Amino acid sequence: MKFFHGVMKSVFKPEQVTTLRDELSVADYGNPVFEGQHSPTLVLALFSELFGPRQPDWPKQARATGFCFYDENQEPMSRELSDFLDNGPPPIIFTLGSSAIWVARDFFAESIKAAQTLNRRAVLLVGDERNRPESLSKDMIAVDYAPYHSLFSRSCAVVHHGGVGTTSHGLRGGAPTLIVPFSFDQPDNAEHARRLGTSRTLYRKNYNARSAARELQALLADPSYAQRASYVSERLKQENGPRCAADLIEQTMSDRLKAVEESAYAFGN
Repeated sequence: MKFFHGVMKSVFKPEQVTTLRDELSVADYGNPVFEGQHSPTLVLALFSELFGPRQPDWPKQARATGFCFYDENQEPMSRELSDFLDNGPPPIIFTLGSSAIWVARDFFAESIKAAQTLNRRAVLLVGDERNRPESLSKDMIAVDYAPYHSLFSRSCAVVHHGGVGTTSHGLRGGAPTLIVPFSFDQPDNAEHARRLGTSRTLYRKNYNARSAARELQALLADPSYAQRASYVSERLKQENGPRCAADLIEQTMSDRLKAVEESAYAFGN
């Protein structure tokens, strides 16, 4: 933690926050990274309580809203990928989200070998052209992007890095997942998914064709993973994170406005 404090002090400019506070007439609650990050009125946890149950050290004003999924209105699935999915059994999806693609190293090469070992079809979401394999068999396809909400539900398993966005889509997609954490919140997200019974974890430093094939085989051979993944998916589909968050914000603002009006009325009388 001391190291983290030191790193943040080198990049964080408190005078910028002070200036913004003054412009917005917001009280000084301390450094927003370390001690002033929680609003005294309302804190929104933008994930499902199924994924992260309320903890004793949460601020009392914290509310979990459900995940806020993003890509329903994004670029549609390519015809090439759609045709691939239509012409064979559900594949394994390999993706590193929007951040880990820049440090993929041998992830996709080892993933190809793992899928071949298991005699499974595969979709590689390479993200960056530098990650694109030179050649692939007819049972595999590499694309830059695909909408998770329509892709994951058509897979037999998803291998990903554990970013919260990808993790949430993986849970809603209804397929078992193998999470390969790189850094930041990813190990914690992987642990939450593991506790739900939908996922296994294989850390990046241990990821290779043999270990990935072993973990994927364990996922695919045990029906409990698919059963739990289906259950969690149906639960998450009943939630609406954006709507819940908006309702909470509106209710909070309404309550504060009412309190101000009541105070003004009392003062006037």
